[in-house]
Amino acid sequence: MKRFLRITASAALVVLFAACARHKIIPDDKLAQIFHDAFLTNAYIGNGNVRTDSLRIYEPIFARYGYTTDDVHYTIGNFSKRKSARLGDIVERAIEMLEREGKFYNREVAVLDTIDNVARRTFTRAVLADSLIRVRSLADTARLSFTLDVEPGDYQLSLKYLVDSLDRNDKGLKGSVWLERRDSTRTGVYTTTLRRNREETFSRRFAVDSSHRRLRIDFLNFTGKPQRPSVTVTDLRVEFTPPTRTAVEKLYEQQLDIRIFADGFFRAANPADSL
Repeated sequence: MKRFLRITASAALVVLFAACARHKIIPDDKLAQIFHDAFLTNAYIGNGNVRTDSLRIYEPIFARYGYTTDDVHYTIGNFSKRKSARLGDIVERAIEMLEREGKFYNREVAVLDTIDNVARRTFTRAVLADSLIRVRSLADTARLSFTLDVEPGDYQLSLKYLVDSLDRNDKGLKGSVWLERRDSTRTGVYTTTLRRNREETFSRRFAVDSSHRRLRIDFLNFTGKPQRPSVTVTDLRVEFTPPTRTAVEKLYEQQLDIRIFADGFFRAANPADSL
């Protein structure tokens, strides 16, 4: 990164340097800040493919600190007369500013990532839950069939099951889950064979978008002629987590209690509209 910045700095200094009449001498700390801002401007122009053949893009930077282009030209030219100072030291100082900011913004990104996670956890909710379901007859199998209307976000299904020794379905049992689209087609179909005589854990995650309308859970199907089942399901749970953007917006609304330009803001400004 330092090599790239030095090359950029050299290019900027070549076009900025010129012999001028006497003008203001810019203090080193201010000059380093000007270089810092110029580096950022160069990066923006380079990444944005902005075409410019004019040095006027730097003039607002100089003016922000109370200087002109001629002041910058003169200050740079004056460095050759200063035995105790090097222009390279100013460039290094500007680079250090950029590196410190880079570390800061990396931390800020980490904080935002944490906020995203907090928001998603805050607004995750159970849309289906049952601590204990026993299936001891063919009629009971309906207790393990569910249809849930869905909205965009993530759905997490989890449960524990036990097919015990009293189950008479020697050819086995299967469980199926899938999403149903609005055109009634299926997607994300997953089928698992239920193991016997020991408690097993089952989980499945579904990423739902606007093309989906239902989540179907049909957790007890027969692979042969149906015989008397003996299945116990515990800790059945389906949790819904909204999209990150939606969750974060809800979190801010919850924490701030009021949101500028929210619907209530306009209603307060226009009481007649609420009549």
